[in-house]
Amino acid sequence: MELIEILNQIPEYKEFMTIAELDDSSKKLAKLFDYVDLKEIGKSREGRTINCLKIGEGKENVLLFAFPHPNEPIGSMSLEFLSWFLAENPEFTKETGYTWYLIKAIDIDGALLNEGWFKGEFDPFKYAKNYYRPASNEQIEWTFPVKYKKLEFETPPPETQALIFLMKKLRPKFVYSLHNSGFGGVYFYVTRGVGNLFTDLIEFVKKEKLPLHLGEPEAPYIKSLYDAVFEIFGIQEMYDFAEANGVENPQEILRCGTSSFDYLKRITGHKSMTLVCEMPYFYDEAIDDLSHTEFERRDLVIKSIDYMKDVYNHSKKVFRSIKKYCKKTTRLYSAVDYLIKTGGMMLEVYMQDAKTSPMYDGKATVSQAFDSNISSRYYSLLSISMLARLCQEASLNHPEKKAELLKIKTDLEKWIEKRIYELLSHTKFEVIPIQKLVRVQIGSAFITLKNLLKK
Repeated sequence: MELIEILNQIPEYKEFMTIAELDDSSKKLAKLFDYVDLKEIGKSREGRTINCLKIGEGKENVLLFAFPHPNEPIGSMSLEFLSWFLAENPEFTKETGYTWYLIKAIDIDGALLNEGWFKGEFDPFKYAKNYYRPASNEQIEWTFPVKYKKLEFETPPPETQALIFLMKKLRPKFVYSLHNSGFGGVYFYVTRGVGNLFTDLIEFVKKEKLPLHLGEPEAPYIKSLYDAVFEIFGIQEMYDFAEANGVENPQEILRCGTSSFDYLKRITGHKSMTLVCEMPYFYDEAIDDLSHTEFERRDLVIKSIDYMKDVYNHSKKVFRSIKKYCKKTTRLYSAVDYLIKTGGMMLEVYMQDAKTSPMYDGKATVSQAFDSNISSRYYSLLSISMLARLCQEASLNHPEKKAELLKIKTDLEKWIEKRIYELLSHTKFEVIPIQKLVRVQIGSAFITLKNLLKK
């Protein structure tokens, strides 16, 4: 079966599925097909069942998991399609030579806190208002055990422990952590080059008529392998970057673990391939424009960091005013508290790098300018949006302060909405259909597996 035949079977999804809908679909699938197993691999921190589908009986194992961050549901839709496709096409599944292990939601508890924006058309304002992303030391992707220099993290949450168990048991040849970004273009993280992987991936994205992310990398220390293709990394690169920019004790900022890829290396060495395909919800055509602007790249990055500092300082001020009314054991509190404690220090690290690194010499491209002027600033506003939700949460715990806390919430929401509007008014953004995003995420998996066979 040709790849295009597979991709053309992807439904025109109009909205994201809830955790309950994903679970019901998996149970139905296992009930309909004898050769599909639905296994419980653990419990979430709040006691919810983490399910894993097993499809096929190949000699090699592949592991795919969605919601590595709970504000990233595109992967769950990709696995929703893939699970049914593999089950309904047993001959094709057999020909792949793999046993497929699919986890539609690894961070169930966190995903539930994002369901407020899953239904209906995607909207950047609705996304911000219902956004939740855990503190780094609670993110599944960044809570794998590690010891590096002064950093030691040995307390993975139950969800990460479930993945560790599977990795050790399966020793998978291919692991696909199904991430997605918010604003921008498509880009990839890979373990290494193999066959024609880089060119195959990029040509595929172009054929699907999605923009490539050709602006600034997520962080300055990330190594570029090809246009929009980067080398996947662990906490060590973050640590060394902070250290190189004057931080004596990076472990005070980086209080989390390492990535799934970095941990997998301990189990399989270089025998496994890891892929991450970052997909945006919406984009502007400027994101893959490589023509040069009149602006200095360094100046734009510095101004962007200054903008994020202003957002951080406003967040800190609001947080101080409501902190005493918050229940300190909730997910929202933990996420905001972590941002306040570490965010300012990380911004200073990035500022030091922006002022001194030669990578910022010269004029910025249109794509790089868009990243600095729009994308990075929008992401900082998403983070502070959790503070408004925390006000709502606190008002339920302290009814005597309800009016005061809801007033703070309303004022903060207006502050955020005004700045998002200011940012987006300078763009011609388009929302990308879910079907198209799933096509690229699924296609990227099969392209990677095909190149692995050529080895």
